[in-house]
Amino acid sequence: MTTLTKAAAFIGLAAWGAPLLAQAAPAAAPALIQAPDATQMAGMVNKADTVWMLVSSALVLLMSVPALALFYGGLVRAKNMLSVLMQVLMIVSVASLVWCSWGYSLAFTGGATPFVGGLSKAFLMGVSASTYAATFSNNVYIPEYAYVIFQMTFACITPALIVGAFAERVKFTPLMIFVVLWLTIVYFPLAHMVWYFAGPDFLPANTTDAGYLYQMGALDFAGGTVVHINAGIAGLVGCLMIGKRVGFGKEATPPHSLVMTMIGASLLWVGWFGFNAGSNLEANGVAGVAFINTFVATAAAAVSWAICDQLVHKKPSMLGAASGAVAGLVAITPASGFAAPMTSILLGFIVSPICFFFVSTVKNRLKYDDTLDVFGVHCIGGIVGAIATGIVADPRLGGQGWFDYTKFPAVPGTYDMAGQVLTQVKAVVVTLLWSGIGSAILYFAIDKTIGLRPSTDAEREGLDINEHGERAYNM
Repeated sequence: MTTLTKAAAFIGLAAWGAPLLAQAAPAAAPALIQAPDATQMAGMVNKADTVWMLVSSALVLLMSVPALALFYGGLVRAKNMLSVLMQVLMIVSVASLVWCSWGYSLAFTGGATPFVGGLSKAFLMGVSASTYAATFSNNVYIPEYAYVIFQMTFACITPALIVGAFAERVKFTPLMIFVVLWLTIVYFPLAHMVWYFAGPDFLPANTTDAGYLYQMGALDFAGGTVVHINAGIAGLVGCLMIGKRVGFGKEATPPHSLVMTMIGASLLWVGWFGFNAGSNLEANGVAGVAFINTFVATAAAAVSWAICDQLVHKKPSMLGAASGAVAGLVAITPASGFAAPMTSILLGFIVSPICFFFVSTVKNRLKYDDTLDVFGVHCIGGIVGAIATGIVADPRLGGQGWFDYTKFPAVPGTYDMAGQVLTQVKAVVVTLLWSGIGSAILYFAIDKTIGLRPSTDAEREGLDINEHGERAYNM
C-alpha cells in the first residue's frame, strides 16, 4: 500500500472510529492479518496524530466559546446580550459533564442495537491514558482520551446552536434541563447511528458492529446530519412551539453589535478547521484535503451571499457576508474530507442563494420567528451539504470515494453516485424525523411542567436583568 493510499484509507462510510479499551505497553507495530491486541495497539499510536487531535479539540471549543457566543450575542438586542452569552457558556459546561457521565458511552460503544450504544463506559469507566481509539486507517490508533475530548466538543456546540432559533424568549433553567434531555435522547443516539463503527481492523470480523446509518452507507465526514441538520430542525421546532417574540413583525429588532457578530463569525471560521480537518483523526494528507475544502467553500459562500445581497437589496451587507460564510462552513462539513477543492468552491457558491432564499423569503412568507436563522442556515445548509456529499465524493469528480473496511487491508469501493445520493437523502430524512419528533416531545413536556417562556413583562425588559440580574452594558 502506498503512503497516499494509506493516508486516504480512512474513507469508509464516514463514521468516526470507536474507542477501544486496551492496556498499553511499548511494542513495535507488526503487519497484522487480524485485529491487534492491546499490546500491539500501543505501538500503533503516532504522536503527530495525538497532537493534531488535541489542537483540533481546542479549535472546536473556540467555536463555542467565544465564537458562537459572540456571533449570536451581536445579533440580538442589547437587553438580551448577556443572556445569550450565559446560555452558550453554560450549555458547553453542562454538555461536557453529561458527555463524561454517560454521553460518550451511549454514543461510542457497541450495544445490542445499532441505534444507541451501551453504558459500559459510563463515567469513563475503563478509559485511561493507556487505552486507545481506532482511526480510519488499518493499524493506526490515537489515545482514547484524545478521542473523548474531541467528540466532547461536538456534543458541546450542537445544543448551543439551537438557542439561536428562540433567542430573547426562553428561560434559563428550563433550557438547561432541555439540553440534558436533548443530548441524551436525540444527540447521543444520532451520533451513534452516524459515526460509530468498531474500527477498520475489527470490522472484517464483525460487519454489524456499527451504527444504523453507518451500516446504511451514509457519508458524513464531520457532522452535517449529527450537528447541523440535527440542531437546525430542533431550533425550528422550538421557535414554533415557544412562539414569536413580543412585538414580532411590529417592532424593529436590529442586531445591536455587528462588530461582535463579525468577530464571532471569523473565530467560527478558524475553529472550523479543527471541526472538519480534525475529523480525519489523523495528521495526514486527507486532513489537508478537509482543511483546504473548508477554507475555499467558506470563501465562496461568503462571496455568493454578498452577490445575492447586491442583486436583491442593491447593497452587500456585512451581516450577509458573515451569514454566507457560516452557510459555507455548514455545507462543506459533511463533504469536507470527501470533496475536491474545486467542487467545494462550487458547493459554497450554491449553498448561499438557497439559504438566502429561506432566510429572506420563506421565513417572511411563513412568518415563523427563527430569531437568528438557525433553520435557514444550519438545517437548510446542512441538507444541501449532506445530499451534495453523495455527488462531490465521486472519484470521477476528484472526490475521495469510500473504502471497504470489510477487507484487510481496506480497499477502495465501487462508487455509485445515484445510489449514494439516495442514501444521503435517507440519512437526512432519518435525522429530520429523529430530531424533530424527539425535540417536540421534550419542548412540550418541559413547557407543560415548569414552562419555557418568561413573562411578557420580563421579555420586554430583557432577559439580562430578569434571568441573571445583570446587564451586558452600563447605560
